[in-house]
Amino acid sequence: MWCWAKLPNLRNLQGLQIQLSNISLLAVRNNTCGSKNDLKQVLKSKVAAEQERIKKFRKEHGKFKVGEITIDMMYGGMRGIKGLVYETSLLDTNEGIRFRGLSIPEMLRLYLTLHCDHEGGNVSAHAVHLVGSALSDPYLAFSAGMAGLAGPLHGLANQEVLVWLSKLKQKLGESPSEDQIKGYVEETLKSGQVVPGYGHAVLRKTDPRYISQKEFAEKHFPDYPLYKIVSTLYKVAPPVLQATGKIQNPWPNVDAHSGVLMQYYGLTQMNFYTVFFGVSRAIGVLSALIWSRALGLPIERPKSMTTDALMELVKSSKK
Repeated sequence: MWCWAKLPNLRNLQGLQIQLSNISLLAVRNNTCGSKNDLKQVLKSKVAAEQERIKKFRKEHGKFKVGEITIDMMYGGMRGIKGLVYETSLLDTNEGIRFRGLSIPEMLRLYLTLHCDHEGGNVSAHAVHLVGSALSDPYLAFSAGMAGLAGPLHGLANQEVLVWLSKLKQKLGESPSEDQIKGYVEETLKSGQVVPGYGHAVLRKTDPRYISQKEFAEKHFPDYPLYKIVSTLYKVAPPVLQATGKIQNPWPNVDAHSGVLMQYYGLTQMNFYTVFFGVSRAIGVLSALIWSRALGLPIERPKSMTTDALMELVKSSKK
């Protein structure tokens, strides 16, 4: 039968003693809920070992400086600041996302895997972590992440790609040439707009999630007109973007391709795309929330500064 239970607070504020015997994580299908092989028993042993490993690590290296913070980083949305502990995934600048050390080709479940996590600094993952750090109910913490996912700069990005592709098709037809697509990209940039689906806050190479979707499309529907346009765009857009000299990452990200897969399989109502994204993202962010509580991570409370205070700090450093 299916065994369901609520996820309790895992952190004892008096001594950070974790009562793992009371954890029930997700639905675990077993003959009995008390099976020695169910998920909560597996996690119980892993958390205990991880607590000891982190305790030893902090004791030996707690004062180690991880990095430096610049004023540009503070005004730039804290991009590049190493300021979070997020256990379930790590985003490598060149290789892309790794889940517990495994890259996408090594652990592929396509859409759900591709969108489930992207380390802890993106809007949805960070929102869940932030609200969850106050020991809010996991459902409420997840809803905060979904509110962030609704933003056009985050969870609606693949819809923006499809809107842009639709306008391209209206102007150039179903089968535009490379030169026509290149010209359309140049027109987009000259108008002061961006090419949606290209660029990433962290990655500096083609998003491996894009590559996985491209390989899937090439295998299952290589003659689909919209896929052909996206594939041609992959050839012509990066050189055009590089030529501007203003773009650090001219390569496509996951959103440049995911909407095409949805369209091909009949999921044409774009308002539902974020729902699929949210279902997938739940896997990663709630797993991370469990680990954050199991490891006793504190409530998030970064120090903020005013522009005047920053100016004074710079002035003082020059004395």
